[in-house]
Amino acid sequence: MHTLTVETPGSRYPIYIGHALYDQAETLLAPHLSQTVAIISNETVAPLYLPALEQALTRIGRRYFTIILPDGEAYKNSDTLNLIYDGLMQHRAERKTTLIALGGGVIGDMVGFAAATYQRGAPFVQIPTTLLSQVDSSVGGKTAINHPLGKNMIGAFYQPQAVLADLGCLKTLPPREFSAGMAEVIKYALLGDAGFLSWLEQHMPALMAQEAEVLAQAVYRCCQMKAEIVGEDEKEQGIRAHLNLGHTFGHAIEAEMGYGNWLHGEAVAAGMVLACRLSEHLGYLTPADSERVIRLLQAAALPVEAPPMSLERWIEHMQHDKKVSDGQMRFVILKQLGRAAISSDIGREQLAAILSTTLDTP
Repeated sequence: MHTLTVETPGSRYPIYIGHALYDQAETLLAPHLSQTVAIISNETVAPLYLPALEQALTRIGRRYFTIILPDGEAYKNSDTLNLIYDGLMQHRAERKTTLIALGGGVIGDMVGFAAATYQRGAPFVQIPTTLLSQVDSSVGGKTAINHPLGKNMIGAFYQPQAVLADLGCLKTLPPREFSAGMAEVIKYALLGDAGFLSWLEQHMPALMAQEAEVLAQAVYRCCQMKAEIVGEDEKEQGIRAHLNLGHTFGHAIEAEMGYGNWLHGEAVAAGMVLACRLSEHLGYLTPADSERVIRLLQAAALPVEAPPMSLERWIEHMQHDKKVSDGQMRFVILKQLGRAAISSDIGREQLAAILSTTLDTP
């Protein structure tokens, strides 16, 4: 098992990465739980992992109840959030009741937001069950729900008590979901570690085959980078924005196509290609750099072309991005592979040139 620590001005908590973590519940879970626990999961994950978690909680003498939500990005909204509140109040959950998010990024984001707002703040623990949530969304305290006009526009920064990333959960992921998680793994290499990028190129076949030690190394490196960035910039006032590489374009794709029709990681993959093209246009990357990224994404079975959309729709969606400041869109670009930066000097003509192959109207 690997252990990391996230430290922010107001919190300090561990990330545990390994296999069969429930078997170590007395050591790993117990210190982070109150006497009463609310487990929030979804219809897909609960049949797979809820029984083992319940057994672990019984062993350590915790009372618990469960709230099971519908599965999918389409349900990451205020209606589903209210189902969490309903369950908490029906079971008379108190402010000190610990919420456990058992699931992928959607569950983690919604449970974290519910914890941040229930009785003005309840403790919660992340148990991510997808690759995307293990390497990215479960770490760092970003919680949110979607709005029809924009992804993750309603939320809060609220740190968990602990993160348990059990790599054994990844064995049950559909291949498409695993690939979607690999988009976030590749993102970390592109924004901050050229050596990790080369490592991914070398080990991608082993990663896609889920070879245990190689996969553990990849998850550890991503969590390590995330912990360092969050420790430096918890509220995304500076370097943490680099973690949105590909996301401004990707969120536009998700909003246009309907949440869940393109998986988040798939949209981010196509968005990272567009970010590379923008970086080329600005004179930072070469076409060979972009092609290198495309080859790696393709090796991870990810899309590298965005769906057709008018320029007006692209801009409309991107103007709802959280990085917009004083009405000006800001983009994460690459000064070189392994070094990200923020650019706000991007005009309509430049966007049209970058997006030319995706536009469905002249």
